[in-house]
Amino acid sequence: VRLVESGGGLVQAGGSLRLSCEGSGRTFNTYVTAWFRQAPGKERELAAAINRVIGTTTYADSVKDRFTISRDNAKDMVYLQMNSLKPWDTAVYYCATGQTELSNSPSSYDYWGPGPQVTVSS
Repeated sequence: VRLVESGGGLVQAGGSLRLSCEGSGRTFNTYVTAWFRQAPGKERELAAAINRVIGTTTYADSVKDRFTISRDNAKDMVYLQMNSLKPWDTAVYYCATGQTELSNSPSSYDYWGPGPQVTVSS
């Protein structure tokens, strides 16, 4: 399984970005895809996760009502739409996939992308 993210960059506070994660290989063996983020000096934390089969989702409290995770199974893509971005959303954002239902623990995910940088300026 290989994951490739795109869509990171620099944006002003209040702006929006959309991250994309494209899977390839035996992705049918994993049905949960998540977006984690890690800011400098902080632990990696879950931002959002989706069950790609039934569409259920979970979000960190800090991103609820601002971020939306979605999937396009025909294209093997998962997206993270980020609106009303805040400076504290600045982090490296990682796409990860695994088989544990909507887990917020990084150890539950088997495959990871390299992670694009998202920087929100004030």
